[in-house]
Amino acid sequence: MNATSTLRVPGHRPAASRAAASRTAATSGAAAAIPGRLRLTRRGRFVLIAVPLMLLSVMLLLLLGVFTSPVKASTSGAAAIGTQAVKTTVLSGQTLWSIAAASDPSRDPRDVISDIVELNNLATSVVQPGQQLFVPQHS
Repeated sequence: MNATSTLRVPGHRPAASRAAASRTAATSGAAAAIPGRLRLTRRGRFVLIAVPLMLLSVMLLLLLGVFTSPVKASTSGAAAIGTQAVKTTVLSGQTLWSIAAASDPSRDPRDVISDIVELNNLATSVVQPGQQLFVPQHS
């Protein structure tokens, strides 16, 4: 009573028949395929067309930004502000606050100090006696 029965499952092939089928498909597929022809899926066409178009549009936007951006023509504070300035010498005991208050009493001293710092390219707000500064002239 040595009876064997095989159960066939639809769509399932044993490993030996799968290997033989893949060899025949490979040889018949190579003969059927046209050499040099590229077959693309929908995603492949999207990548091939859309990605370069996006890169091109980014480059065009960057180029447009470079040509339309405002350019600062001068780094000189007096030319940028458009004010008249006089040259003064710092005396002993003077600070930027006292110089600003004396030079233009009608304006807020903080604004005048900002102008003095910009005109003279000062790194700090500390001034030394004998130092020469350009101070905006009030009109």
